[in-house]
Amino acid sequence: MIRCFLKERFSWILFFLFFQFLVLLMGFLDVSIPFQSVGYIVFLSCLFFFIFLIVRYYKETRFYQELKRHNQSFDLTTVPHANSPFEDIVSEMISEQNTTYKSQLNELRVSVEQEKDEILNWIHEVKTPLTTMQLMIDRITDQPLRSQIMYEWLRVHLLLDQQLHQKRIPFIQNDLYIEKTDLQILIFQEIKSLKLWCVQKGIGFDVTLEIKEVLTDAKWFGFIVRQLLTNAVKYSEASDIRIHSFVEDGNKKISIQDFGRGIDARDLPRIFDKGFTSTLNHHDHAATGMGLYLTKLVADSLHLDLQVQSKIGEGTLITLTFPKENAFVRLSM
Repeated sequence: MIRCFLKERFSWILFFLFFQFLVLLMGFLDVSIPFQSVGYIVFLSCLFFFIFLIVRYYKETRFYQELKRHNQSFDLTTVPHANSPFEDIVSEMISEQNTTYKSQLNELRVSVEQEKDEILNWIHEVKTPLTTMQLMIDRITDQPLRSQIMYEWLRVHLLLDQQLHQKRIPFIQNDLYIEKTDLQILIFQEIKSLKLWCVQKGIGFDVTLEIKEVLTDAKWFGFIVRQLLTNAVKYSEASDIRIHSFVEDGNKKISIQDFGRGIDARDLPRIFDKGFTSTLNHHDHAATGMGLYLTKLVADSLHLDLQVQSKIGEGTLITLTFPKENAFVRLSM
């Protein structure tokens, strides 16, 4: 700040020094004026000017120092009070800009909310013809054709479901309802929804549930299981997917293990990043890179610890660890 102040007042300081030099030159050239007196006057002038600079530095920079520490929020109560005409101009401009930005932010917020509502309404409207299509597909007697159409129907259904939950995630804290959830009912319901896809790929399920109930939000936990099972089926061929619930170190856990293509070790730290797709299969245009990203967001909201172990060509093991029951007190309050 001192450098800025000196730079701002450089022309004044230069003018003062030039004027003192001029006084000294006149005293040196004019023998009628005692040079010692001239030097004394110049010394006092420089001393008082130096004191004046110090006083003005603290007075003039106070406003800008406080302004620099301002937290960039829209709260103008933290903006320092102006004590000079120029500071008034700055303060007034900040106030006007703040008003403008607030107005634009509110307009943007309303626009985003309207867009979100429109998308949610559209998704719900599309679900109706999808349900009708499912009933029509069930009447198809050609089994190979029926399986192919049902597979494409399932892809559309899962994408819509993912989009619906993506729009709701920012408000997930308002939608949580923590209760005892029957794991068997939930898991078999999700497996059933993928039945035709699994039959088409020759995939079975080996389900061992030592833990029958967990404390969580059934709807959002169902979304997590759906995303993990969808990934497991998508990247597996003619193999079983193992689902196991158990207790370890006093925590309830559930693991989902597939024996598909696996994940490269260099990709593991990034699989939960938004938009990230495999570096080994970067040509896969069907991958959106959103499934695991959304899964991690929901898992964090439910206080679930999500761990992934994988090897190329051997498959992937995903383990979900549930918090102890007293940890849910902060979710229910």
